[in-house]
Amino acid sequence: MNTQRRHPASFRDPSGFMFWHAGALYRQINQRYAEHYEHLLRSGLYQRLTQEGLLIPHQPADVPPPAPEHAYAVIQPEPIALLSYPYEWPFSLLKDAALLTLRIQKLALQHQMVLKDASAYNVQWHQGRPIFIDTLSFEIYTEGTPWVAYRQFCQHFLAPLALMAKVDVRLGAMLRTHLDGIPLDLAARLLPARAKTNFGLLTHLYFHAKAQSKLSASAADKTAPSKRMGRQAMLGLIESLENTIRGLSWEPGGTAWGDYYTKTNYTPAAFSHKQKIVAEWIARLRPQVAWDLGANDGTFSRLAAQANAWTLALDFDPSAVEANYRRVKANHETHLLPLWVDLTNPSPDIGWRNQERASLRARGPADLLLALALIHHLAIGNNVPWEDMAAFFADWGRWLIVEFIPKEDSQVQRLLRSRQDIFAAYHQAAFEAAFQRLFVIHERVPVRESQRVLYLMERRSATPRPL
Repeated sequence: MNTQRRHPASFRDPSGFMFWHAGALYRQINQRYAEHYEHLLRSGLYQRLTQEGLLIPHQPADVPPPAPEHAYAVIQPEPIALLSYPYEWPFSLLKDAALLTLRIQKLALQHQMVLKDASAYNVQWHQGRPIFIDTLSFEIYTEGTPWVAYRQFCQHFLAPLALMAKVDVRLGAMLRTHLDGIPLDLAARLLPARAKTNFGLLTHLYFHAKAQSKLSASAADKTAPSKRMGRQAMLGLIESLENTIRGLSWEPGGTAWGDYYTKTNYTPAAFSHKQKIVAEWIARLRPQVAWDLGANDGTFSRLAAQANAWTLALDFDPSAVEANYRRVKANHETHLLPLWVDLTNPSPDIGWRNQERASLRARGPADLLLALALIHHLAIGNNVPWEDMAAFFADWGRWLIVEFIPKEDSQVQRLLRSRQDIFAAYHQAAFEAAFQRLFVIHERVPVRESQRVLYLMERRSATPRPL
């Protein structure tokens, strides 16, 4: 039985493609890329990049290639826990991915190679840091040729970072509709006039956009000579991009829920009790993968990560996600990835044939979901009925730790200040009745010195496991 299947996002590069075989992910390298691949290995570039944790390592694989007529070799890259996409990344993660790409391009030049593409999708988060995953992006450098990936780098990294830093961080979500990066002419129109005082942005964004426009206008002129760029000029270009990217910054703050845990209505005893309950349940369940939905700054995500669960911390507030990622970096945490996701509008299946970039749901399910200080936002902030909420959680994971927050709680009252209370079903009995249709409630524990209740539930479709 043939169990091979091509990865739906791996079809653009004639040098090779990713495929699944017997549940594992492999890469076929085509004959047309053989010379570049051998140079990558012989030059020492592959060893340098993998030793520094910049490129995903791989091993030769003894499996049949899906397209043997084109195949040169098959390799098996080290697995990535979960694919994430640039439109889900906090500002600093996108910035780190940009600097990683430029660092790799500089090292490649030292080994007589260049990156032929600079897509943000070639970077993933692995063991606590961004890492480059496309082994076939390297080509042998020919003196005098320009960097063919320059435009792509500017669209995938420079333009969104500039818009996030200079206009509004939420403009990073434009990457969800512009999968090949934000067009430079569009970014130039959206940026404030003062952005032109930044020499890097003036050069790599404004002038670059004008040059693209002129090139498009003269595309029919086949006799136009191609520009040459020497090695030193290319290094100067890369260093200029590095300085421009490093100079872009954004400080989190000013969002509605970014400081949730600093302005919480919990007493210290209540907060400590809540942490104790959640930690005990996590220790008992021993999940391999945990998703913290509405994670805020990751306080409770870390309880799962510290128990060696690979943990995804999702929140719709860009300030909270940014603060969480900075903490991950500062503490060198390897099991926690903060992503910017609105649970009422999570990442869908998009791209070519709606298969190129997988939905967040398709990248699950998790062993354990945490839904702490969340359901009042869904029920009251977004009018999601209990039944729909329970179905949502059942789709995304097996075990659920969820916190019921009564209408009398100050955080619920905060939501109700700006709207009419039409939520007659927002009470504990209705919550339990709806969730019990899809979940078995194993435990319910009131949180001390509060009116909140923590629940440990298991999806009914799962095979019951003794606690």
